[in-house]
Amino acid sequence: MTTVLPLFAAVANEDDPSIWTSMFTFEIPPTEKLLRTVAVYAAMVVILRLAGKRQMAQLNNFDLVVALLLSNVVQNAIIGNDNSLVGGLLGAVVLIAVNGLVDRLCFSSPLVDRVFNGRDTRLICDGSLDGDGMRSVGLTRHDLLSVLHRQGADHIHEVQTASISPGGNITIELKKHEQNVNKGEFDTAVRELTTLVETRFAALEAAVRAQSAR
Repeated sequence: MTTVLPLFAAVANEDDPSIWTSMFTFEIPPTEKLLRTVAVYAAMVVILRLAGKRQMAQLNNFDLVVALLLSNVVQNAIIGNDNSLVGGLLGAVVLIAVNGLVDRLCFSSPLVDRVFNGRDTRLICDGSLDGDGMRSVGLTRHDLLSVLHRQGADHIHEVQTASISPGGNITIELKKHEQNVNKGEFDTAVRELTTLVETRFAALEAAVRAQSAR
């Protein structure tokens, strides 16, 4: 312990007499840090908007790699030459604040929401692929089938409708005869079948008695 502290102090004091000064002193103006963060946020929104919903959905390994690398690619554009603690915290606060503001604007204004997020795109209609929708979001048949399998559909013809949201989530609606039955529907069907059987049995029993009485 006695040997580590002097070495640590020597490294900390190499460029600045105080470690606290290097941690809590901006190395670039705070205004520049703010503008850099807002500019990168706006640029990423535009890039992802133009990239399409498939990129947001991260449907395959290549899309996941791109998403992971994006943070490293834009890191220097946000921090600039500032490695201070307060500089990083300021950037984080600005990102959260700007994103929160955009979310509120999208929630309160359908027009703003459409500009930032767009609208749902139809992928399947009545068991058939929507070619225009698939091409517009850059989805392949294989990508779509993998999603359908995770949501309980084995084939495209089992799906009534499927669409991809602005956030990249794909929602499907199975055809009536392909949908799973829940407990409530099962109990209702059992009661109706029981009532039908009892009614038919009672009618048959009455017919037998009437025949015997003759």
